[in-house]
Amino acid sequence: MFGPIGMPEMLVILVIALLIFGPRKLPELGKSLGRSLAEFKRASNELRNTLEEEVRLDEQREQAARVAPPPQPPVATETPVAPGVPVAAEVAVATDTPADGTKVDTNPGP
Repeated sequence: MFGPIGMPEMLVILVIALLIFGPRKLPELGKSLGRSLAEFKRASNELRNTLEEEVRLDEQREQAARVAPPPQPPVATETPVAPGVPVAAEVAVATDTPADGTKVDTNPGP
């Protein structure tokens, strides 16, 4: 229905703008329109650059994760114990609660 704006259409728009705004206001409107378009272009370029930078950093993180091996869990080492000395796990400790969680009656009574 509507195609690109040609030269005759542009002249009609210019004449209507000249009649509405007058010869003094028209240059000011053109300048403000130009500034607005330049600001929009600058902001869109800044947004595009920020997005490209984030994508690049994300790709670098993924690459580093693929290249670096996963961290190994620490290896447990045994501490040397003198012969005949019981290790902490082998020492029996008298408590009121056995390992299975049941309550033991330590009061032998009537």
